[in-house]
Amino acid sequence: MAHETLERPDGAAADWTIPQDWARYSAAEHAMWDTLFERQAAMLPGRVAPEFLAGLDMLRLSKPGIPDFGELSERLMAATGWQVVAVPGLVPDEVFFDHLANRRFVAGRFIRTPEQVDYLKEPDIFHDVFGHVPLLANPVFADYMQAYGVGGQRAAGLGAIEKLARLYWYTVEFGLIRTGGDLRIYGAGIVSSFGESVFALDDPSPNRLGFDLKRLMRTQYRIDDYQQTYFVIDSFEDLLRQTQEIDFGPLYAELEGQGTIEIEAILPDDTVITRGTQAYARSKLVGA
Repeated sequence: MAHETLERPDGAAADWTIPQDWARYSAAEHAMWDTLFERQAAMLPGRVAPEFLAGLDMLRLSKPGIPDFGELSERLMAATGWQVVAVPGLVPDEVFFDHLANRRFVAGRFIRTPEQVDYLKEPDIFHDVFGHVPLLANPVFADYMQAYGVGGQRAAGLGAIEKLARLYWYTVEFGLIRTGGDLRIYGAGIVSSFGESVFALDDPSPNRLGFDLKRLMRTQYRIDDYQQTYFVIDSFEDLLRQTQEIDFGPLYAELEGQGTIEIEAILPDDTVITRGTQAYARSKLVGA
């Protein structure tokens, strides 16, 4: 999600899309994709939601290295009616919401450098495609993403984008899910990160709390490091149901009179799965 004042780059279409131009990728860029893919694919079984693993084969295409969006979109369209379109980078909110509402997932076309293997600030093609696309092959999650786009268009008219952005952050990007009594990761920001794939499940530092829509939409989040709190859904079906059945208009009005919640806070009414030590976050403050 992005800021409204972004200016459309030269060469981008009115909807901010650009050609992926798959042929322009170098051997080194394809090799970077392969390195990242192999590392994540090897460590995710037993950690990631089964629905993600079921969709992962969507990315194993006929060409080596970075997926060709045309070929990828053919498979995705056949599965759930979604397609992947290339954009120059971050796009304005209204553009982002319109694409999601019409089952188009926007992805940056650049890939990180070897120096950025473990962290980069702006999402690259590995985050956008490896992190997000496998779950778009799941019909329920695919419906949730479209519903989010439609909801975003409404939120923009109600001045509530910030609140809705927190829902995206704590589900699509950094969500956890219960699977067979255990916790699994599914958020793209986690599954595309080697370090956070371990941290989110194993580290004693973060809070892990039961999903609560109102609470979540008041909660601040980190954009520069591992999360201090993760929210856990019971199922994708329940996530979709909650977001489809609730009238967000009155909800935004209700939340308007309430303050934000600090990232690390645990409230009396929270369903606490793990009460984190916050040791990791505090160590970063000491070292700052």
